[in-house]
This record gives sequence, structure tokens and C-alpha cells, in this order.
Amino acid sequence: MPAIDRQGHIAYVEEQGVGSAKVSTLYSIRPDGSDRQRIDQITGYIYTPAWSANGQLLAYSKQAPREHPKIYIYDKSSKTRNLVVNAEGSNMSASFSPDGQYLLYSSTVGGNADIYKVRLSDGKTEQLTTLPSTEVQPSYAADGKSFVYTSDKVRAGRPRIYHYHFATGKAVPVPTNGYVASPQLSVDGQRMAYLNGRKAAVMTLTTGQVINLAETGLDEPARLSPSGKYAVYPTRHSKISGQVGGQNVGSQKGGDLVIHSLSGNTNYAINSQNGGVVRSPIWGR
Repeated sequence: MPAIDRQGHIAYVEEQGVGSAKVSTLYSIRPDGSDRQRIDQITGYIYTPAWSANGQLLAYSKQAPREHPKIYIYDKSSKTRNLVVNAEGSNMSASFSPDGQYLLYSSTVGGNADIYKVRLSDGKTEQLTTLPSTEVQPSYAADGKSFVYTSDKVRAGRPRIYHYHFATGKAVPVPTNGYVASPQLSVDGQRMAYLNGRKAAVMTLTTGQVINLAETGLDEPARLSPSGKYAVYPTRHSKISGQVGGQNVGSQKGGDLVIHSLSGNTNYAINSQNGGVVRSPIWGR
């Protein structure tokens, strides 16, 4: 495994309980299963964590009972968290610009779900999409000049992935088949991790070749490592067995994080901390 991946951290959410008793915990862990740290916990929901490019900041949405989801940023160095988006509505799927100065996110503050950009220094916010359809799950490209996102503007309930360019303010579809969602571009822009039907998948954009990694049982996408050579995805019951971080992997109830080599060399799983359902892993530096 490349050093940039091995030395990084994977943030993920673990859920226990159901309904009003659901407890969500946000963790950070090394790719070898060591150094698991609790970042936040709430009776309610935590959604879609996202690392900054330098791996120092982590944005995520948090929703307490009878409240709307709000976006927070956790600073790994100071171990503090700050509320950055508290608009009325559902505020989700944050994504840092490569320079860390801006945050993309989706919000229903205007009625429909649209994509917004906020400048973190002063909170100045710009609405980027204004369609009557659903525009969600933005993810910055590494050059900061564009982003990918999910929209059902062609047919309601049949989402597609689009590539939005800041220079033109226009979006073009990424060629895919069937139901697709939750895109993420690799740092070199050559690959895209996403949800392909019900499978965690990775596409090589130049050729259109798709690797379907697994049906997770959670309708969760794959997410790429910093090098783009590995992917991580959650699953309810991993069929992979082995030893990671001193734990018997795949031997307990609950969810796993699966680490998948895109060259086929290594696949292994990391158990959840407390046997809960694992969601939304993201691999940062």
C-alpha cells in the first residue's frame, strides 16, 4: 500500500439502535485498523463525512431529533468542531475545495435540493444550481475547477451523474448506465468512485471500464484512497476474513469496512467498533 494511503485516516459513521433511539458515532481509523478515535456522537444521525485535501479538517452533517441536518467542521489538530451551515432545510454532502477555502454542499433551504458554495472565511454563500429537480452529493475535482454531483433532472427518481465546470456554469452528464449516485473523483481525475445500482463501484473515466466491487447491502458507494489505488466501502456482513489491528475480521456481527485493492492484490475488512451498522467511509491523508 502506498505511504500516502497507509499513513492516512478513514472517517466513518457507526449506527446503533433504531428510530428515536438511534445513536450515531463518527470515528477515524487508520487503514490497518489501528488508532480508532471517536470524533463525535449524537442521538440521531451523522451523515457523509468529508476530509479536506490536507487531512486536517473533517466536514459532516449532524441531525438531532426534530431538527434539520447542520454541517460542522472538525479540526483534527485542535480537536474542536464548528457549525458552518445552519440554513433551514436539509444541509448535506459537504465537499472541501482543494485549497480548503470553500465548501460545496446540497441544501433544501430554497425548497428543492440544490448545490451551494460557501466561503469558510466569512460565510458568503452562492447557489450554483437552480433547477426544479434534485441536485445533491457534490464532490470537488482536485484542481478545484469543477465538481461532480447527482441529479434526476432528466427523469425524476432516475438519478444520473453530472460534471459541473465553474468557468462555464454548465454541467455535462458523465456516461453511465442505469441508476447511479454519490460520485467521487480520484486526485488525478482518472477514476470515479460511485454507487452503481446497488453496488459500490469504480469507473476509469477515459475508457468507461467499471469495476463493481460489491453489493454492500446498504446502497453505499465506494470511496477512493488518496493514491487512487485502493477503495473503501462499508458492508453489513463481510465475507472477507483475516487479521486487522489484532481483531478477527469478519467474525462478529455488525458491519465492516472493506479495503479493496483496485489492482487485485489485497482485500481485507475492519470490524465496526461496537457491532453497529457502518456507513459513509471516506479516506483522507
